[in-house]
Amino acid sequence: MRAISVRQPWAWAIARGHKPVLNRASDTGYRGQVAIYASYRVDLDGVEHRLVRATSTTWDPADPVTAIGGIVAVVSLDEVCTAAASGGRCPCGEWAKPGAFHWRLTDPLPLRWPVLAVGQSGLWELAPEVADGVTRLLPDKTARAGGPGAAWPN
Repeated sequence: MRAISVRQPWAWAIARGHKPVLNRASDTGYRGQVAIYASYRVDLDGVEHRLVRATSTTWDPADPVTAIGGIVAVVSLDEVCTAAASGGRCPCGEWAKPGAFHWRLTDPLPLRWPVLAVGQSGLWELAPEVADGVTRLLPDKTARAGGPGAAWPN
């Protein structure tokens, strides 16, 4: 399973389905499931950002996906918009930053509890034991579909 490190509160916004775009400096050919790792570095100004405050739910420190230092969700990376990175306009919405590659995320599955891990930069591979922990902590209907010890779907 692959993962990407994201600072809070952005990891929370992605996990809860509020932020469908991840702004990155580079493109990727990878498409499929990606674990969202909430890094130890926090964007303190982000909690007060107008887009975070405009979500239908509020930042709650008791919410398991507000943790740092662990995997908090799994999303699907469906496409990467390169229009803005090359100076053009794109339809990626207000979460998209000009000049960045917009990784378009769908189907967020917040974990019931975070899975501790050591993050890395870029798109990285989870250790097998961490991937197993993520699979066990997916929402019930998803975890049951694969059953205990099932391989992660590609």
